[in-house]
Amino acid sequence: MRVVPPARAVLHPLRERSSAQLTRVEHHPHGRRRAVIDHRPLAGVTPAMLLDWFSHIGGTMTYGGETLPRYLAWHPLDHIAWDLAREAPGGGAAEGARFHIVEAFARRPEYLYDGVDRVEKLDVTGIRLVQRIAGVMVVQLEHTWSAGVEGTHYVSVLDVGARAAAFAPINRLLARRLPDDMLEAWIAHNIEEVGHLEQLLPTLHAVHA
Repeated sequence: MRVVPPARAVLHPLRERSSAQLTRVEHHPHGRRRAVIDHRPLAGVTPAMLLDWFSHIGGTMTYGGETLPRYLAWHPLDHIAWDLAREAPGGGAAEGARFHIVEAFARRPEYLYDGVDRVEKLDVTGIRLVQRIAGVMVVQLEHTWSAGVEGTHYVSVLDVGARAAAFAPINRLLARRLPDDMLEAWIAHNIEEVGHLEQLLPTLHAVHA
Protein backbone atom coordinates (compact mmCIF):
# COMPACT_ATOMS: atom_id res chain seq x y z
CA MET A 1 0.00 0.00 0.00
CA ARG A 2 1.24 3.46 -0.85
CA VAL A 3 2.02 5.92 1.90
CA VAL A 4 -0.13 9.05 1.93
CA PRO A 5 2.31 11.92 1.25
CA PRO A 6 2.40 15.16 3.23
CA ALA A 7 -0.50 17.50 2.49
CA ARG A 8 0.05 20.39 0.11
CA ALA A 9 -1.14 23.90 0.81
CA VAL A 10 -4.85 24.52 0.30
CA LEU A 11 -5.20 28.00 -1.18
CA HIS A 12 -9.00 28.05 -1.32
CA PRO A 13 -11.57 26.81 1.21
CA LEU A 14 -12.89 23.44 0.07
CA ARG A 15 -16.64 22.97 -0.14
CA GLU A 16 -18.46 21.30 2.72
CA ARG A 17 -20.68 18.31 2.08
CA SER A 18 -23.67 20.44 3.04
CA SER A 19 -22.98 22.70 0.04
CA ALA A 20 -24.27 20.06 -2.37
CA GLN A 21 -27.87 20.34 -3.48
CA LEU A 22 -28.27 16.58 -3.07
CA THR A 23 -26.26 13.63 -1.78
CA ARG A 24 -27.70 10.13 -1.71
CA VAL A 25 -26.50 6.53 -1.38
CA GLU A 26 -28.80 3.90 -2.85
CA HIS A 27 -28.71 0.13 -2.25
CA HIS A 28 -29.90 -2.05 -5.13
CA PRO A 29 -30.40 -5.79 -5.72
CA HIS A 30 -27.43 -8.19 -5.64
CA GLY A 31 -25.34 -5.81 -3.53
CA ARG A 32 -25.04 -3.03 -6.09
CA ARG A 33 -24.73 0.50 -4.69
CA ARG A 34 -25.04 3.98 -6.19
CA ALA A 35 -23.85 7.33 -4.81
CA VAL A 36 -25.38 10.48 -6.31
CA ILE A 37 -24.17 14.06 -5.86
CA ASP A 38 -25.91 17.11 -7.32
CA HIS A 39 -23.28 19.79 -6.75
CA ARG A 40 -23.86 23.46 -6.17
CA PRO A 41 -23.37 25.19 -9.57
CA LEU A 42 -19.81 26.09 -10.53
CA ALA A 43 -19.74 29.86 -10.97
CA GLY A 44 -17.51 31.14 -13.75
CA VAL A 45 -16.99 27.65 -15.18
CA THR A 46 -18.23 26.52 -18.61
CA PRO A 47 -18.68 23.00 -20.00
CA ALA A 48 -15.88 23.75 -22.48
CA MET A 49 -13.52 24.52 -19.60
CA LEU A 50 -14.36 21.17 -17.99
CA LEU A 51 -13.75 19.29 -21.21
CA ASP A 52 -10.40 21.02 -21.60
CA TRP A 53 -9.51 20.22 -17.97
CA PHE A 54 -10.12 16.49 -18.25
CA SER A 55 -8.55 16.34 -21.73
CA HIS A 56 -5.33 17.86 -20.32
CA ILE A 57 -5.40 16.50 -16.77
CA GLY A 58 -1.87 15.21 -17.26
CA GLY A 59 -0.53 18.75 -17.70
CA THR A 60 0.83 21.21 -15.15
CA MET A 61 -0.32 24.51 -13.71
CA THR A 62 0.87 27.18 -11.31
CA TYR A 63 -0.52 26.67 -7.81
CA GLY A 64 0.75 28.33 -4.68
CA GLY A 65 3.66 29.88 -6.52
CA GLU A 66 4.99 26.57 -7.87
CA THR A 67 4.39 24.41 -10.90
CA LEU A 68 2.40 21.30 -10.02
CA PRO A 69 0.73 18.50 -11.93
CA ARG A 70 -2.87 19.59 -12.43
CA TYR A 71 -4.10 16.46 -10.69
CA LEU A 72 -2.25 17.32 -7.47
CA ALA A 73 -3.45 20.94 -7.51
CA TRP A 74 -7.01 19.70 -8.04
CA HIS A 75 -7.21 18.22 -4.53
CA PRO A 76 -4.07 19.22 -2.60
CA LEU A 77 -4.93 16.96 0.35
CA ASP A 78 -6.18 13.66 -1.06
CA HIS A 79 -4.68 13.28 -4.54
CA ILE A 80 -1.49 11.23 -4.73
CA ALA A 81 -0.77 10.41 -8.39
CA TRP A 82 -2.25 10.28 -11.88
CA ASP A 83 -0.80 8.90 -15.07
CA LEU A 84 -2.01 7.94 -18.51
CA ALA A 85 -1.91 4.14 -18.36
CA ARG A 86 -2.92 3.95 -22.02
CA GLU A 87 -3.48 6.68 -24.58
CA ALA A 88 -6.74 6.99 -26.46
CA PRO A 89 -6.79 5.49 -29.98
CA GLY A 90 -6.35 9.01 -31.35
CA GLY A 91 -3.74 9.86 -28.71
CA GLY A 92 -3.81 11.61 -25.36
CA ALA A 93 -6.46 11.68 -22.64
CA ALA A 94 -9.64 11.16 -24.65
CA GLU A 95 -12.31 8.50 -25.13
CA GLY A 96 -10.68 5.08 -25.04
CA ALA A 97 -7.79 6.13 -22.81
CA ARG A 98 -7.07 4.51 -19.45
CA PHE A 99 -6.41 6.69 -16.40
CA HIS A 100 -4.34 5.37 -13.49
CA ILE A 101 -5.61 7.18 -10.40
CA VAL A 102 -4.24 7.09 -6.86
CA GLU A 103 -5.95 9.01 -4.05
CA ALA A 104 -6.78 8.62 -0.37
CA PHE A 105 -10.17 9.93 0.68
CA ALA A 106 -9.94 12.07 3.83
CA ARG A 107 -6.18 11.32 3.68
CA ARG A 108 -6.79 7.98 5.39
CA PRO A 109 -4.57 5.08 4.22
CA GLU A 110 -7.44 2.63 4.66
CA TYR A 111 -9.45 4.73 2.18
CA LEU A 112 -6.78 4.59 -0.50
CA TYR A 113 -7.92 4.01 -4.08
CA ASP A 114 -5.36 2.80 -6.65
CA GLY A 115 -7.01 1.74 -9.89
CA VAL A 116 -7.08 2.00 -13.66
CA ASP A 117 -10.30 3.28 -15.25
CA ARG A 118 -11.21 3.29 -18.93
CA VAL A 119 -12.55 6.57 -20.31
CA GLU A 120 -15.68 5.46 -22.14
CA LYS A 121 -16.99 8.99 -22.64
CA LEU A 122 -15.37 12.42 -22.66
CA ASP A 123 -17.08 15.29 -24.41
CA VAL A 124 -18.60 18.68 -23.72
CA THR A 125 -21.42 17.06 -21.68
CA GLY A 126 -19.31 14.97 -19.28
CA ILE A 127 -16.90 12.13 -18.58
CA ARG A 128 -17.51 8.46 -17.78
CA LEU A 129 -14.86 6.23 -16.18
CA VAL A 130 -15.50 2.49 -16.13
CA GLN A 131 -14.04 -0.79 -14.90
CA ARG A 132 -15.28 -4.02 -16.48
CA ILE A 133 -14.89 -7.74 -15.84
CA ALA A 134 -15.54 -10.02 -18.83
CA GLY A 135 -17.10 -7.02 -20.54
CA VAL A 136 -19.54 -6.37 -17.68
CA MET A 137 -19.46 -2.99 -15.96
CA VAL A 138 -18.64 -3.42 -12.27
CA VAL A 139 -17.63 0.17 -11.39
CA GLN A 140 -18.71 3.32 -13.17
CA LEU A 141 -18.16 6.97 -12.29
CA GLU A 142 -20.00 9.44 -14.46
CA HIS A 143 -19.82 13.22 -14.22
CA THR A 144 -22.32 15.15 -16.33
CA TRP A 145 -22.41 18.89 -16.73
CA SER A 146 -24.40 21.57 -18.52
CA ALA A 147 -24.53 25.36 -18.65
CA GLY A 148 -26.90 27.06 -16.22
CA VAL A 149 -27.86 30.55 -15.10
CA GLU A 150 -25.71 30.39 -11.93
CA GLY A 151 -22.85 28.52 -13.57
CA THR A 152 -22.26 24.97 -14.73
CA HIS A 153 -24.64 22.36 -13.31
CA TYR A 154 -22.54 19.33 -12.32
CA VAL A 155 -23.79 15.89 -11.22
CA SER A 156 -21.63 12.93 -10.12
CA VAL A 157 -22.93 9.35 -10.04
CA LEU A 158 -20.80 6.44 -8.80
CA ASP A 159 -22.12 2.91 -9.42
CA VAL A 160 -20.39 0.08 -7.56
CA GLY A 161 -21.38 -3.43 -8.58
CA ALA A 162 -22.93 -5.18 -11.56
CA ARG A 163 -26.66 -5.51 -12.17
CA ALA A 164 -26.64 -9.26 -12.98
CA ALA A 165 -27.41 -11.73 -10.20
CA ALA A 166 -24.48 -13.87 -11.34
CA PHE A 167 -22.14 -11.07 -10.30
CA ALA A 168 -23.38 -10.94 -6.69
CA PRO A 169 -20.08 -12.53 -5.42
CA ILE A 170 -18.12 -9.83 -7.27
CA ASN A 171 -20.36 -7.18 -5.73
CA ARG A 172 -19.66 -8.56 -2.26
CA LEU A 173 -15.94 -8.37 -2.96
CA LEU A 174 -16.32 -4.76 -4.11
CA ALA A 175 -18.25 -3.99 -0.90
CA ARG A 176 -15.27 -5.20 1.12
CA ARG A 177 -12.85 -3.12 -0.94
CA LEU A 178 -15.12 -0.08 -0.94
CA PRO A 179 -17.24 -0.32 2.24
CA ASP A 180 -20.03 2.12 3.01
CA ASP A 181 -17.86 4.32 5.26
CA MET A 182 -15.30 4.69 2.46
CA LEU A 183 -18.12 5.49 0.04
CA GLU A 184 -19.26 8.27 2.37
CA ALA A 185 -15.68 9.58 2.48
CA TRP A 186 -15.61 9.55 -1.32
CA ILE A 187 -18.76 11.70 -1.41
CA ALA A 188 -17.10 14.37 0.76
CA HIS A 189 -13.93 14.12 -1.33
CA ASN A 190 -15.80 14.51 -4.60
CA ILE A 191 -17.69 17.56 -3.37
CA GLU A 192 -14.35 19.12 -2.40
CA GLU A 193 -12.58 18.43 -5.70
CA VAL A 194 -15.50 19.43 -7.92
CA GLY A 195 -15.99 22.63 -5.93
CA HIS A 196 -12.28 23.42 -6.25
CA LEU A 197 -12.67 23.57 -10.04
CA GLU A 198 -14.63 26.78 -9.48
CA GLN A 199 -11.38 28.32 -8.17
CA LEU A 200 -8.93 26.71 -10.59
CA LEU A 201 -10.52 26.77 -14.03
CA PRO A 202 -11.36 30.48 -14.55
CA THR A 203 -7.78 31.43 -13.63
CA LEU A 204 -6.29 28.68 -15.76
CA HIS A 205 -8.50 29.68 -18.68
CA ALA A 206 -7.48 33.34 -18.34
CA VAL A 207 -3.77 32.41 -18.32
CA HIS A 208 -4.07 30.31 -21.47
CA ALA A 209 -6.26 32.88 -23.17
